[in-house]
Amino acid sequence: MTLGDIAWSNELALHVIELKGAGPITDRTAARAAFQAAVEAMNRQLAQDGLRLMPTAMHPWMDPWTETKLWPHGQDEIYKAFDRIFDCRGHGWSNLQSMHINLPFDGDEELGRLHAAVRLVLPLLPGLAASSPVEEGRLSGRLDGRLFHYAGNARRVPSVSGVVVPERVFDRQAYEEELLGKIYRDLAPHDPEGILRHEWANARGAIVRFDRMALEIRVLDSQEHVAGDFAVAEAVVAAVRAQTEGRFQEPAAQRAWDEHRLAGLFRHAVEQGEATVVEDAEFLAAWGFPGARATLQEVWQHLVGATVELDALDPAVSRALQVILREGTLARRIITAVGPEPGRPALRAAYGRLVECLDSGEPFSAE
Repeated sequence: MTLGDIAWSNELALHVIELKGAGPITDRTAARAAFQAAVEAMNRQLAQDGLRLMPTAMHPWMDPWTETKLWPHGQDEIYKAFDRIFDCRGHGWSNLQSMHINLPFDGDEELGRLHAAVRLVLPLLPGLAASSPVEEGRLSGRLDGRLFHYAGNARRVPSVSGVVVPERVFDRQAYEEELLGKIYRDLAPHDPEGILRHEWANARGAIVRFDRMALEIRVLDSQEHVAGDFAVAEAVVAAVRAQTEGRFQEPAAQRAWDEHRLAGLFRHAVEQGEATVVEDAEFLAAWGFPGARATLQEVWQHLVGATVELDALDPAVSRALQVILREGTLARRIITAVGPEPGRPALRAAYGRLVECLDSGEPFSAE
């Protein structure tokens, strides 16, 4: 289904809706406006049944073990296969929503540069985009609950997600033979029909989509409004572009980073978001940070200052990005709003505000 430049489609869970561009949109301000219009149109339609869209990456009091309903219509054989192998109840499968960024490439040289840069940016992303601190009606103690569960989704076939940060493969042949090949071999005993023998079965935090010649970043929590998602995308794309151009570290040095080392940093960021303290001086140097110790909030303030022209952005997007840099991730702002031991009334009040933010296009501030 399409509404102007925006397409609506289903996801694995019946209650989750995906919005995406129906085709290329070169004007990012127009794209943000089109997504916002689609959200408002959907809310008008849902209001007829007393419903409305909720933002963020997890529903704060859904019980996925009893409330999950999978998409039962077209292409349901894919979802049935996932459910048979992995059991798609649980937060990591059915209680989540994310924002994906697809970065195009042309040929192995561009793929290698892009993959090296994206691997290096992944540990930083929960410090910018975490929005899932509440699950089953309580604070979980981590800023990015969605990514905590995401990392353990495929434990029955561990190679499907690996350590979330992809391995050091930088050309198509190596990617298909070493990375995808292992996933397909490990899935085969559980999926003899080969239903899941496709590149999208790869559940790493960034995956190569050769079907559209793009690298897809998948570990960004959805924000409270469309401009927030665009703000996150602007910051991430600018940081990746700077790395591919060698502004902070040479491409050969980027390729040398071991995925387990990067994954360790990523796991800390999942727990603490922008408050994560990075004491890996070599990693900070890889991003041009002038110091041997920093929080992720300080790293993002440095990166945005070095790579993004805030005045050149869509004003709504610039405002959203400045709120993140000043007040912290949406997860941090939610925690501040609900207090240390929130009950259902406090959660309903905060998430009611978030629902209004999505419909109005306004940022959620804890100040």
